[in-house]
Amino acid sequence: MEETNKSVVDDCFTSAMALTDSGFLQHVPTRYILPPSQRPMLGSSIGSDTITLPVIDLSLLHDPLLRPCVIHEIEMACKGFGFFQIINHGISSSVVKDALDAATRFFDLPVDEKMLLGSDNVHTPVRYGTSLNHSTDKVHYWRDFIKHYSHPLSKWIDLWPSNPPCYKEKVGKYAEATHVLHKQLIEAISESLGLEKNYLQEEIEEDSQVMAVNCYPACPEPEIALGMPPHSDFGSLTILLQSSQGLQIMDCNKNWVCVPYIEGALIVQLGDQIEVMSNGIYKSVVHRVTVNKDYKRLSFASLHSLPLHKKISPALELVNENKPAAYGEFSFNDFLDYISSNDITQQRFIDTLKKNNL
Repeated sequence: MEETNKSVVDDCFTSAMALTDSGFLQHVPTRYILPPSQRPMLGSSIGSDTITLPVIDLSLLHDPLLRPCVIHEIEMACKGFGFFQIINHGISSSVVKDALDAATRFFDLPVDEKMLLGSDNVHTPVRYGTSLNHSTDKVHYWRDFIKHYSHPLSKWIDLWPSNPPCYKEKVGKYAEATHVLHKQLIEAISESLGLEKNYLQEEIEEDSQVMAVNCYPACPEPEIALGMPPHSDFGSLTILLQSSQGLQIMDCNKNWVCVPYIEGALIVQLGDQIEVMSNGIYKSVVHRVTVNKDYKRLSFASLHSLPLHKKISPALELVNENKPAAYGEFSFNDFLDYISSNDITQQRFIDTLKKNNL
């Protein structure tokens, strides 16, 4: 750990948060400036006034009479966007508020304290960093993050930040709650594909959960930078909590659509594992994160996937003579190996899995 931390520091590590805290920043440093073709069109209303993004009341899943209607809503959302928002999801507002509070306290710590967990090794189970990978990114992204494995909680929590003292308890409660929620969502999505709801039951019990806690500080020039580049997530589902608006998804016409902030709602994004399992019936959603000039934005991305070495492939029930398997199999570990040596802004990992018949 000490050698890794030292290499990051020696590489002139400067986080987006540290730049903002300096108080004198009027322009973003050159390394954050995107090529013109990749810059966000802030203030543009492309898609935002012509498209309605799905919001689903998840509590209705528990009503046997209404469950089929909710499953159909989820099917339409997955086919249309690979994305939906959920309300009445069962995670209390106090648990959400406490998690955001703990994250705020962590990112407000002195940089030397946070750098105790600094690493540019994507395989490290708990790591603090900036951009995507500070040591390899050609263009940097206006983000600080702390990522940690979160399931089973008892296995990983001792490695989490000890400062602030409330972090383990408050973020731990949120991580456990999202793990329960993930199980409900996977069952519903499996049903919506015509599979048994317990199709992935064994994998869910042993699944990998990575909590990516993100801080996007106020940015002096948000029109030429991004918090995260366009990408899709590697896992089955990502459950996202955001403190304010900033997420954008790409629609079927390749337009960027702003995801509205809804008080108390959580965002559900399909990942590459669901695209592969569904044999392309559902697609993982391409998304990015914009930044703003006026305030700091926080998000919790609870990234769920099959166990580290467990391979996923198209469900046999969704493969036939007319629709052969369109993807090769892969595991979470395969994804980590890929991003260790490849630029995901140049090629999505899932594109390497697609077969010629797609």
